[in-house]
Amino acid sequence: QVHVVESGGGLVQEGDSLRLSCVASGRSVGHMAWYRQVPGKQRELVASITSGGNTDYSDFVQGRFTISRDNAKNTAWLQMNNLKPEDTAVYYCAATLRRFPSSRLASSNYDCWGQGTQVTVSS
Repeated sequence: QVHVVESGGGLVQEGDSLRLSCVASGRSVGHMAWYRQVPGKQRELVASITSGGNTDYSDFVQGRFTISRDNAKNTAWLQMNNLKPEDTAVYYCAATLRRFPSSRLASSNYDCWGQGTQVTVSS
């Protein structure tokens, strides 16, 4: 059993930065990813990273966000720079129990999800 916990969300102003953290405890994991969701909309992928360090980003990230991980600590981070009001959402961390060769996975492949951390960007 893997337990995923996110932290680092908060209220910031447009143009500010935030760094989200995700710790997966219990065993080593494969892919780790950040998703986000706003009320009334589907959860969407922000970024993902394989156990080997290959990364994948959604287009709206536009070079503003960086995902990284430390396998020894079973931890992933999402560095978010130049935040915009439209980045306001609950951010979720997800992890897979298996390793996959592909960089981008469907959300259904993720076995473990955190409770989410709120990010609010004011204009």
